[in-house]
Amino acid sequence: MAKGFLVVISAPSGGGKTTIIRKVLENQDPDFQYSISVTTRPRRLNEQNGKDYYFIDTKTFKQKKQAGEFVEWAEVHGHYYATPRKPLDQWLKEGKIVFLDLDVQGGLEIKKKYGESAVLIFVKPPSRQRLVERLKNRKTESDEQIAKRLERFPVEMEQAKYYDYQIVNENLEDTVKEVLRIVQKHRESLIKKEV
Repeated sequence: MAKGFLVVISAPSGGGKTTIIRKVLENQDPDFQYSISVTTRPRRLNEQNGKDYYFIDTKTFKQKKQAGEFVEWAEVHGHYYATPRKPLDQWLKEGKIVFLDLDVQGGLEIKKKYGESAVLIFVKPPSRQRLVERLKNRKTESDEQIAKRLERFPVEMEQAKYYDYQIVNENLEDTVKEVLRIVQKHRESLIKKEV
């Protein structure tokens, strides 16, 4: 059985990571899985519990964290986010390629814990201005919330250097092709190591 691995996609808020992962998963590769994060933030209008995130309250989050149910967790913009441990470990045993939509902090924590079994891809916006436009166009946050998200932009861009790959998301279709190319390259390198 082929060895499973994790593919962490990170980007500044509004950088397109969720859209990129959705497009990658449309390829319907039977080995692809998507790790659904847990969060305490309010659900957006178009989001579904159990599909986009598992939405829970802060008390439940802290109980699960204390019980060791998360492989990584972070507080971002005043809300908690985490990656459930159980499905990740199961999918890796099954040889699956698991996509994670994480901020830089979470991505680096995954790399620390999973080493070569994790490939980190940082998606950069073409410019800060395009990122601002994307955040405003999605109409899910106030100007104040957008400003708060943009405060993290320089830090996130600086931490991108710790990622295995960096892609500029100029064109969605090209970005998706590049992610798939990286995944295939890593898959092939693991197969060669097994032989």
